[in-house]
Amino acid sequence: MASIHREIHVATAPERVWDALRDVGRIHQRLVRGFVSDCRLDGDVRVVTFGSGMTVRERIVDVDDARRRVVWSAMGEPFSHHNASVQAFADGGGRTRLVWIADLLPDALVPQIGPMIDQGLAAMKQTLEQDDPRG
Repeated sequence: MASIHREIHVATAPERVWDALRDVGRIHQRLVRGFVSDCRLDGDVRVVTFGSGMTVRERIVDVDDARRRVVWSAMGEPFSHHNASVQAFADGGGRTRLVWIADLLPDALVPQIGPMIDQGLAAMKQTLEQDDPRG
């Protein structure tokens, strides 16, 4: 099984970052504008449409307020397994460190999924910093 680990630092307070991150049905508006063009909830599943037009169904596994962590699992092809999380940590000075971890099969998807995670994190940083009133 392949694991992808990425992290970024965002010049936004962790409370503000968590408020956007935990809003799992509005990530296209509050968290990753442009990278995700639409998102809607269908029970505990969110249907995510990426800017590329690709649509994925993701089961929301956990929204953990104490740990500021969201966990989801992409369902169906091309994955035989997918589980991912993003967690927000206080980084001092009103900043946040975001950690994204994805575990997936088949391993051959890493060259496709790794760059998508990088794009997602870049969109998070841009969206969160643009929306920060201190900014």
